[in-house]
Amino acid sequence: MRQALHHGGRGGHGVSIPTRLILSVLGVLCGGELLILTAQPFSVPKAWDARELASFEVPLVRADRSAQHAAPGYYYRLAVRPIYKSYPIYAPGREPAGYMDWLAQQEPEIAFDASTLRTDTDWIAAGEIVFDAPIGYGATFKVASVRDRRWYERNQVPITRDGIMPFSRYVVRKKGIVETGSGSCVMCHARVMSDGTLLKGAQGNFPPDRFVADNLRQQAAASKDPAALLDGVRLGQRTFFSMPWLTPDPIARVASMSIDEIARVYDTVPAGASTRVNLSLFTPAQIPDLIGVEERRFLDHTGLVQQRSIADLMRYVAIVQGANAFDRFGDFLLVDPVPDPTKMDRYSDEQLYALGRYLYSLRPPPNPNRVTRIAEQGRRLFAREGCNACHTAPLYTSNALTPASGFVVPSGHLGRYAVINRTVGTDPELAMRTRKGTGYYKVPSLKGAWYRGPFQHAGAVKTLEEWFDPARLSAVPGHPFGLKLPPLERQALIAFLRTL
Repeated sequence: MRQALHHGGRGGHGVSIPTRLILSVLGVLCGGELLILTAQPFSVPKAWDARELASFEVPLVRADRSAQHAAPGYYYRLAVRPIYKSYPIYAPGREPAGYMDWLAQQEPEIAFDASTLRTDTDWIAAGEIVFDAPIGYGATFKVASVRDRRWYERNQVPITRDGIMPFSRYVVRKKGIVETGSGSCVMCHARVMSDGTLLKGAQGNFPPDRFVADNLRQQAAASKDPAALLDGVRLGQRTFFSMPWLTPDPIARVASMSIDEIARVYDTVPAGASTRVNLSLFTPAQIPDLIGVEERRFLDHTGLVQQRSIADLMRYVAIVQGANAFDRFGDFLLVDPVPDPTKMDRYSDEQLYALGRYLYSLRPPPNPNRVTRIAEQGRRLFAREGCNACHTAPLYTSNALTPASGFVVPSGHLGRYAVINRTVGTDPELAMRTRKGTGYYKVPSLKGAWYRGPFQHAGAVKTLEEWFDPARLSAVPGHPFGLKLPPLERQALIAFLRTL
């Protein structure tokens, strides 16, 4: 799950020299309040179990640089995040009269109380509250911005048919003070559909990197010390993306880039993909569709995380929503020295469990694409061309890993992980030269292709038509399957994929 990355804008691309701000960029918030949680009738797994943490991730290409996570003794000293009641943000011209004055009169209210959860329905409903809940306040979204029409126009922010900007929420933590929250799951994993409805869990279409570029330019224009600002931005890039054990370091060229040049790179990342901590400024990742996540055995495009149970999903969420700030990659630390844990915060195991239950409950919307004669022809082509060898029905994935170009599969991996020892030729950068680089790509599911996009692990292809266009190879190499079909057969194959 994409975390909150604050440098005065979202995305983890910061202007932060102080350790405290680096931590906020990583989504680790200060000043959390400890919630007292009573024993539950449900058996909530322990997320931060040392033995499970040691085995649930696939090693990186450089196994000695695989992430070492914080010890349980440290992790469980982090304060539990209080989840406050939140309120919708309306786009300019759609806000009810007197709305902000009404919000200012609201008392702070804790929205998640594990002691009240008794049934499956209770846990799932509470999980949706966690899904929507911000984990940061005021840095990524500002009240003035979300009420400014120009902000929506500059950043092309989708709005629901009810006039709501659904990727953030107003929060009242102190009566009289209305804040904008950020870093919630809904920020990246929700999609405003063509009819204006909101589909939670889907590959998102909020443009986080476009917003980062806009924010960087505004900071540069307002800065009284451009040199210090540039140093801070470059430091942020190194903190989030550097791999100093590689030559050259994938982020090395940032040292000679201006703020505007860095912003232009963010501008190239399409909505539906995003940069994030441990990837690279130059290698974004497609935002995953979480609908059907229970069926997936590997998480992340590089298959970094094995999902053997809901507990694995819980610890993965904990990591990407803040706990990765304390990771060590060999002798490389993101934050040094590691801060006092009582000044930081985390999700409780109950919050993580509720969130996992909610994600497992998500179902796709009704598919408007009917199984026509052409789509049925496409189904037969799908079988004839051998697509089902990797994209196996009914999940339309084999739940296996495939090696990136240039990666030699270690002998022990063939028995330990589900590996198809055949490369499909896609750009190996994400799998080979990032802190999530296992040397593999997971075989993605094709379910829900009709409402998703852009496609490919970096979101480099806008549509299915572009994916099956042979001209695509000149810009986006790899996965040549289906490109030699006659045009009418390609159309039939696409028609079938849209029915999944």
